[in-house]
Amino acid sequence: MKIKILSQNVAAKIAAGEVVERPLSAVKELMENAIDAGATEIKIHVESGGQRLIQVEDNGMGIASDEAAVALQRYATSKITQVEDLEHIQTLGFRGEALASIAAVSRFTLDSQTNQENMGVHLSVEGGDILAQEPAGLKTGTRIKVEDLFFNVPARRKFLKSENTERKAISDLVSRYALYYAHIRFQFNMESRQILNTNGSGDRREVLSQLYDVTTARDLLDLRVVDEYLGVEGFLSPVGISRSNRKEIFFFINGRLVSDSSLTAAVTQAYQNMLMVGRYPIAALFLKIDPQEVDVNVHPTKAEIRFREPGRIFGLLNSAVRKNISAFSNVPQISPTFWSSGVSRPREVDPAWQFAGEANRDYVPQAGEPQAMESQTQAGSGGEPELLHVPLLRLVGQIGRTYLVAEGPDGLYLIDQHAAHERILFERLLKKHTSSDSQYLLEPVVVQVPGQMESDLERQIEVLNHLGFKIENFGPSTYKIHALPVVISRSDPREAFLSALEEDEEDSSWMEGEQENRLISRICKRIAVKGGQVLSQEEQEQLIRDLEQCESPRTCPHGRPTMIHLSVDMLERQFGRRGAR
Repeated sequence: MKIKILSQNVAAKIAAGEVVERPLSAVKELMENAIDAGATEIKIHVESGGQRLIQVEDNGMGIASDEAAVALQRYATSKITQVEDLEHIQTLGFRGEALASIAAVSRFTLDSQTNQENMGVHLSVEGGDILAQEPAGLKTGTRIKVEDLFFNVPARRKFLKSENTERKAISDLVSRYALYYAHIRFQFNMESRQILNTNGSGDRREVLSQLYDVTTARDLLDLRVVDEYLGVEGFLSPVGISRSNRKEIFFFINGRLVSDSSLTAAVTQAYQNMLMVGRYPIAALFLKIDPQEVDVNVHPTKAEIRFREPGRIFGLLNSAVRKNISAFSNVPQISPTFWSSGVSRPREVDPAWQFAGEANRDYVPQAGEPQAMESQTQAGSGGEPELLHVPLLRLVGQIGRTYLVAEGPDGLYLIDQHAAHERILFERLLKKHTSSDSQYLLEPVVVQVPGQMESDLERQIEVLNHLGFKIENFGPSTYKIHALPVVISRSDPREAFLSALEEDEEDSSWMEGEQENRLISRICKRIAVKGGQVLSQEEQEQLIRDLEQCESPRTCPHGRPTMIHLSVDMLERQFGRRGAR
């Protein structure tokens, strides 16, 4: 096969794929160009997850009329002139590839005017070819419209993520830039709905209240540590606020949003032993470092970086985060009388823990009678019985404020109180999701939902009402909760409601068509009793009785074990009372 040089048109489309991988990439590049242009106001509009339309308008310095066409050529930039400039780069863009790459794979329109010119320029481009260039009377700044992204690259369009995935990613991106650049006014609309509208006052707390809610924004901890090598500021969640994934841990390095696994590890390790397994903090951290200490020219998207001394960065960040959260965290204290009293003081038991077969609680099987809660099947060719349910157990106590110890007829059981309560609530919600199982609140609870999460809620609202919630739209991004399912009526209504919107890394364990189960599992995980929570003796016993009543008591809804069984036979071998068989 003969070797030949690709045409400039084909090469441009292939190269564009490195810079513009998806609609999110185009939004990022255009937004960063607006910031570099000194804009104090940026308006972003997206439709169909960015595939049909992306429009970014700013009031920055604009592009001179005679330079507009040049700006659409590859490697055209005003940011650097020689490779040594990369060691001192202060701007977000510098490669000169973004506009050319976006224009090569879309129907592209540029309108721009500087404050030194009386007339601006209108430029129309399709697939990288300039169709029209003409003068236009405009206000100072730039407006770029990207339509039908990847219309001429069907291979790339075929493998794009779903519109909903792209909407969520773009919302997260814009909100994070709005937080860091709080002095810039951001207006962000998606599918004709306003998602974000900041006032450019520079108050990051004010932006946080739009990204989360007023309560969370108020409770996040300030972090500010500066030394001769590294400056760190931003926000951290206290140990009482956590998420089920790492997606709300993000970093800006010298004003640039970056992705770095070592920085994320530094933060999550700082929270070690403070959050339960599977929970992660919220962290919005802004690092300042000498540009010579970091290489931003690793990938065309400029999202990946390399540090000259990564170990030093890790240690400094980890120490700063750890000291900050330790200073504001309340360590649980247990009164000495708790241990000396012999028994815990009785207290009211949550009705959600009440079990169906109260009469079974004190039942003792008679000699020769099968266990009431035990079911056995033949497993495989070996014919060994597999215990599907658990026998009646006798509580021994709680250890580590996380695990319950119980004795059964065939050995010892260690029960994870959180996983067990998840299973109990999950099965009850599955069985009792009718309107008659709603518990109305004395006063409705009003919840403000972040704009970027509202589209997710609209898909869940019908399922939530079917489960026993009574939810009413109460204005833009605001909802009123009138009732909860009876099973979780003692839970915090706001927590139960918002848990439906929280993405979980374990959601992948559910198959397509199991949306209701996935939603119920999210709610149960959020409101179930936590590890590290001291339970009274009555609550411990209630939890065990309820678990015995479950159809699948051995695992939580996501498949993790609720208990570990130590058989008598194994214990005898461990203590040398019986030889190995």
